[in-house]
Amino acid sequence: MTTTTAAPIKTLDKDGKEITTVGFDRFGFNCEVSLDVLRSLYLRPHYVLTANDIKDAKEETSHAQFTQGADYQSKSIYHPDTKTISYTTLSRFPPVTLLAPSERKRILVTGGAGFVGSHLVDRLMLLGHEVTVLDNFFTGSKTTVSHWVGHPNFELIRHDVVEPFMIECDQIYHLACPASPPHYQFNAVKTIKTSFMGTLNMLGLAKRTKARFLITSTSEVYGDPEVHPQTEEYWGHVNPIGLRACYDEGKRVAETLTYGFQRQDGVDVRVARIFNTYGPRMNPFDGRVVSNFVVSALKGEDMTVYGDGKQTRSFQYIHDLIDGLIALMNSDESRPVNIGNGDEFTIGDFAHLVREIVEKVQDEDGVKRTRQVQIVHEPMPSDDPQRRRPDTSRAKETLQWQPRWTVRMGLEEMVRYYKAKMEEGNL
Repeated sequence: MTTTTAAPIKTLDKDGKEITTVGFDRFGFNCEVSLDVLRSLYLRPHYVLTANDIKDAKEETSHAQFTQGADYQSKSIYHPDTKTISYTTLSRFPPVTLLAPSERKRILVTGGAGFVGSHLVDRLMLLGHEVTVLDNFFTGSKTTVSHWVGHPNFELIRHDVVEPFMIECDQIYHLACPASPPHYQFNAVKTIKTSFMGTLNMLGLAKRTKARFLITSTSEVYGDPEVHPQTEEYWGHVNPIGLRACYDEGKRVAETLTYGFQRQDGVDVRVARIFNTYGPRMNPFDGRVVSNFVVSALKGEDMTVYGDGKQTRSFQYIHDLIDGLIALMNSDESRPVNIGNGDEFTIGDFAHLVREIVEKVQDEDGVKRTRQVQIVHEPMPSDDPQRRRPDTSRAKETLQWQPRWTVRMGLEEMVRYYKAKMEEGNL
């Protein structure tokens, strides 16, 4: 196999400054980690291809441009002729911060094997805390956190939060709930039951253990908003009997429960209202606009835009969201906080941007295209919001948090992740 030294790709933030670390040291909680080490957990190829050395070398090179030096990912052997994989165990874990027992927190993350949860787990583990992940794997996957299995600070438990769970902990990040329309509409009763019963059980646990509790709510609590941009004071415009109501109203009642426990039982609570987020490990088939566009463009299939494409969305990159969640958890802000990116795109413009970035990555990696992907239009789904953009003034004032990643930079990283998955035969 030939080896090639790849010129590193510099990641620049919205101000044109290079990003080398994510996180911050604030509110007495240092969550700063190296971007290279973090990327090594999700951007490296998982398999070593045995049959096609040229392809293997090219795959390594395209990833080496993003991840310089750090490589802690397990490498399983993929046999293309028989389409089989022989898995290996990790030879070593990434280095984690060695904390004094008084500084090391016991942190429970429900839904920790999902898209957002797995990135949060990576960050908390690298920081040296003891992390327990609870997941029933309805939409999550063991592979998102498998690189931590066996670590003395990590525990993975298959459990549905609808059933009670007992554990000793200091902080609870309650993320468990399917978040994309096809997944939460698949079993609407189960979705609202997860939002209500799951939150009730976790709040009960927080009450018993005196743990600080953070729930990831959603911009969907605002429904199809009549106020733009949406502030935390806006009560929303939600159809309580529509297709999306199981998720929208489920999260609204979860917030009601959360503040009920705060007022009645003194539980220390935090509520994060998350706006559209994208990044590596996002389920490619979850029906959300970013993953739909990227996968279609990489496969050379036409990209579908619903309606006239004039509806707007604001997209934030996963690392910005994790910064915001950790900042909120460790701050003194107990009111709901919007965590999102104020850069607003029409869906039509966003489709063109995704196509442009996919073509850029393909050209850099020497991939030949047979045709240019076209953008086609289909009828608008029911209850789809027309405008969605957060007012993040509260997050800026009380958390000193604001997004750093440009949509373009985040998209390029996500495209490279999905491209690797396709080369591995995983997509």
